[in-house]
Amino acid sequence: MADKDELQSQFVAVTGVDQGRAKFFLESAQWDLQVAIAHFYDTAGDDDMEETSPQAAGTSAAPPGDSAKGGRQESESDEEEGQAYYAGGSEHGGGQQILGPPKKKPNPSTDDVVDKLFQSAKDHGAETVEPEEAAARPKPLAFKGTGYRLGATEEDTQVVQGERDASRRQEKTIVLRMWKNGFTVDDGELRAYDDPANQEFLNSINKGEVPLELIRMCRGLEVALNLEDHRHEEWAPPKVAVKAFSGEGHKLGSPTPNVVSAPAAAAGSGDRKTNEAKAQSNVGMKDSEPTTSIQIRLADGSRLVAKFNHTNRVSDVRQFIATARPETAVTPFVLMTTFPNKELTDESQTLKEANLLNAVIVQKMK
Repeated sequence: MADKDELQSQFVAVTGVDQGRAKFFLESAQWDLQVAIAHFYDTAGDDDMEETSPQAAGTSAAPPGDSAKGGRQESESDEEEGQAYYAGGSEHGGGQQILGPPKKKPNPSTDDVVDKLFQSAKDHGAETVEPEEAAARPKPLAFKGTGYRLGATEEDTQVVQGERDASRRQEKTIVLRMWKNGFTVDDGELRAYDDPANQEFLNSINKGEVPLELIRMCRGLEVALNLEDHRHEEWAPPKVAVKAFSGEGHKLGSPTPNVVSAPAAAAGSGDRKTNEAKAQSNVGMKDSEPTTSIQIRLADGSRLVAKFNHTNRVSDVRQFIATARPETAVTPFVLMTTFPNKELTDESQTLKEANLLNAVIVQKMK
């Protein structure tokens, strides 16, 4: 058995108690150091550690003792593997390590992305607003970064700094919610942080800029972008609203009333997945011809990905949108390219002729 004075010194170095307390626990454990330490933390706990000032150790075991005295200092590996306590010292050629229970691991990827977005927003003038404060404010003091005023050519494009003067232009507030499994724009669909299609959007916010996607969506209005932190919540699709009664009625004022059928539900109220499948089927793909995928950014912020043959025409893309999202066919819209930003006026061109293979097309309401 090791020397009792040495065991007492090691117990003091680990727990920070005085020699009398150390001797008491060691005698209770028949001078078994590990059992004594375990018994100390089971019965004494952190109270003894906080109330008793640690004594200086007489050996070179001070460095590991210092790291374990308070049991408070943790590294990233400590958080994953649990708190480590040390017994023994370098003058004896080594020591013993006692590991506590593992701790809950955070989600570093999501936390890093969200932390970076919020820090960037603060760096560019955003304010932290509690929910009750936001509800009381008539106008949200939201983060507004740099935007772009697009011209006919790339040389005409002008950088426009965000302003807080709400009297200059009408303002549209957009809420960007950061969830555990992705982010949403207003009440749109969930978008993944690691999706390459979303990198341009997230990079713009990190640089203090209002994403071009939002500028186009607001159609000339001042963009007020609110960021909400929901990283500890999983996004769930919103529940489908209950439809009002749609039955039959009778037109009054005639001896034999005519039966008047209720108008059919508005286009687009059906299941979106069904509409998208129908739209893709209507394209009439030919297996013998080369194919291409086109990403379509809709005016409401959502996105579609469709497959076409190279010989399909621009008008087929318009028809695809009208079938997949019938509600958008009610309002006139045009199709635009991204860079360079121009309207597709000749819809009789094939996708290959219009240089739209594997391209991104933006829907813009008139």
